[in-house]
Amino acid sequence: MLVIKPISSGVLGGMSGVRAAPNPSDDTCVALLSTGTNPPTNRPYARLLFHEKITADNAKYRGIHPLQSLESHQAELPGLVRRALQTSVNADHRIIPASKLTTSPDGVVIKPELIAVTRGPGMRSSLSAGLDLAKGLALAWQVPLVGVHHMQAHALTPRLVSAMAAAKQQGAGNEASNVRLAILRPKDMEPKFPFLSLLVSGGHTLLLHSKSLIEHKTLASTCDIAIGDAVDKLARVILPKETILQAQDTSYGRVLEQFAFPSSPDGSPVDYEYQAPPRRHEELERRISLYGWGLAAPLAETKSGKKSWNMEYSFSGLDSSVRRIVKARGETMNEDERRLLAREAMRVAFEHLASRVVMALKASEGGIETLVLSGGVAANLFLRHVLRKFLDVRGYGHVELVFPPVELCTDNAAMIAWAGVEMFEAGWKSDLGCLPERKWPLDEAEGGEGFMGVGGWVRRKGRQD
Repeated sequence: MLVIKPISSGVLGGMSGVRAAPNPSDDTCVALLSTGTNPPTNRPYARLLFHEKITADNAKYRGIHPLQSLESHQAELPGLVRRALQTSVNADHRIIPASKLTTSPDGVVIKPELIAVTRGPGMRSSLSAGLDLAKGLALAWQVPLVGVHHMQAHALTPRLVSAMAAAKQQGAGNEASNVRLAILRPKDMEPKFPFLSLLVSGGHTLLLHSKSLIEHKTLASTCDIAIGDAVDKLARVILPKETILQAQDTSYGRVLEQFAFPSSPDGSPVDYEYQAPPRRHEELERRISLYGWGLAAPLAETKSGKKSWNMEYSFSGLDSSVRRIVKARGETMNEDERRLLAREAMRVAFEHLASRVVMALKASEGGIETLVLSGGVAANLFLRHVLRKFLDVRGYGHVELVFPPVELCTDNAAMIAWAGVEMFEAGWKSDLGCLPERKWPLDEAEGGEGFMGVGGWVRRKGRQD
């Protein structure tokens, strides 16, 4: 990704292959981001000048094929960067062709001020496609490089959204008054640290205590499969075969949500008919459906019962239970029953996510006021509904639930660009010898050396507040 500021500076950003092993990403993305501050408040703003994503054609594999995705990254990235650099913006906020903005007033060729790129975690081969290109651009243009942790970027996405909202409020003509990159201050950004981050994707399920830009303590993570992987597996079992065959992409979790909660013909909001369990024992109860089956809450039915209080997530048992139900029902399972099973499976999975959030909030003793929900699964509107209702009924209605717009929930280059800006402003950049990281824990307690423990970070002179 590239970050590019108006007139004479900016940030270019890109990403590829960022899902956690063993699932590579099939998306190739590049963004062009303009940043600055609004005087006299110094509130940061960001304008997304270019943002494109190309998804590898994996339809025939009915899933993501690593080699197909890698070849797509290699083939598509240069073209995306070229198109990004053909876009710029003038002081009146009008996007104009780069051919008409070839030099700055002093005759210097305009180029990005910063390159930010996904460094991990993920498949090294796919990550290398973006990282190697970013290194080449940084070397050729003699500009700094920031290798971004893509889960950190998800956690920071609401701060990007806040900055983009500030840009919309900004009056025309103000943008030219602040064009230096190194002007963004963490204390001026929203949401402010500390906050909880629930990062949910195809490769990760993490509940973090985000204390600062570089300090994220893991409070809970999955002990088996990630929530996105689980929802995808549930979809493959529950959805009618014809629905899977007609799907336009391999994001079956999204198809499952649409199947479970069909859109109203008149466009009215979906009625989820959901009531959050007000007490813990009601949350753990197995609800028996009119068809005679019921799904147990993950970790609820262990021999000692103690695991139900563990600060961890588990979704493999839910997947196994659904498979047994579908197999037992056989040909007698009609579309209505499948739809009910889809709703129940998602309810149980999402309440499991919410339960650990409530435990973390209780342990914080009132020190947390914001929960950030981000990652690909955060695009699921039923998940957002469940979390809000769950927090409200358990006494945490005052906790603000913050999530990006749907288009910024999934992996994207805009969030990488923004994370790169924040890291650069905090005084960090990456050495050109930095390598892709297949496993890269945010918290050193998870193993390894943690977020800042990997090699390649370089301390730079700059604002540290």
